[in-house]
Amino acid sequence: MTLKVAMVSTGNVVSKNYLPFLAQEPDLTFSYFNRTRSKAEACAASFGGQVADSIDSLMRAEPDVVFLLSSETGRYELARNILQHRPKRIFFEKPLVAMQGQAHVTEDDFEKGRELLRLARAGGTETAMIFNYRFFEQTLLARRQVRERDFGNLTQVTGIVHYNCWSHCIDLIHLFAGPAAEIAALAGPVEHHQSGYEARDVAAAFATGGGASGTIIGTATIDRGFPLFELTFSYEGGRLTLRDLDGDTEILDYRGVRHETFGLTRDKSRWDQYRHSFDKALDAYLTSVRQGSEPPVPGLAGLQELQFEAALKRSVRLRRPVNVQAEFPLD
Repeated sequence: MTLKVAMVSTGNVVSKNYLPFLAQEPDLTFSYFNRTRSKAEACAASFGGQVADSIDSLMRAEPDVVFLLSSETGRYELARNILQHRPKRIFFEKPLVAMQGQAHVTEDDFEKGRELLRLARAGGTETAMIFNYRFFEQTLLARRQVRERDFGNLTQVTGIVHYNCWSHCIDLIHLFAGPAAEIAALAGPVEHHQSGYEARDVAAAFATGGGASGTIIGTATIDRGFPLFELTFSYEGGRLTLRDLDGDTEILDYRGVRHETFGLTRDKSRWDQYRHSFDKALDAYLTSVRQGSEPPVPGLAGLQELQFEAALKRSVRLRRPVNVQAEFPLD
């Protein structure tokens, strides 16, 4: 069976990280829409397919999957337009909504993201997200190790994260620890201007619904030549640390009395790992589409990430703890 794939936006992330993999799949056909038509035409010339003049024209072809891969600042309006046509499936880039950019997610972004998922549900549209850090080799390894070594319950999470990786790392915390129940956060007094970001450092303490406690620092000041994030997950029977896009995974096994380090082969760069994670994420998603099963990363994961950020921002603004699920209910 041939799957009709509609690509909304044809920027660099699409031509470098999506289409090289998707174009190799023999059962996919492509259509494109970009506000700058010449960019869509360039993708059609390189990867095959047809160019549409508008969202309405694109949707008249009744695609099986819509990949909404525009800038996060314009994604909300495009998504509303697409959802009016009740597509079968829509796949979002991350973050789900960030009207002022991904370093400046607001409480209103959460409200808009929740609105989009409500519209999708009302129209019978299945939603999915990218969150490709879930498909890094060290992430997959860490999840296997937790299961196989029977580490028991998660007790603590700690993280320091560059804003380049911010939404991804919040999603990884949700993947390992589940949603936050309460957040108390502070922001630094100085706005930093590095790596294209203009944002204050933030520090948050949180508790999860499963009983774990955690801390996370978001910053733009980490030198990009060094690991962009470090996350440590502590369990009753051990702890593990994930570091950067291609860093080593460190495992402390209390019960086995072992300290182990797992690393990728050294002929791979962090950007090889990054690009390959898109391939694995897309392969897993297409497998779910072909089999008619649930997507590996549902759209709800994108809303949960915005929920965490919205609660953090409210805590900073009001200088008090925030009951996440009560003040920012998902449904």
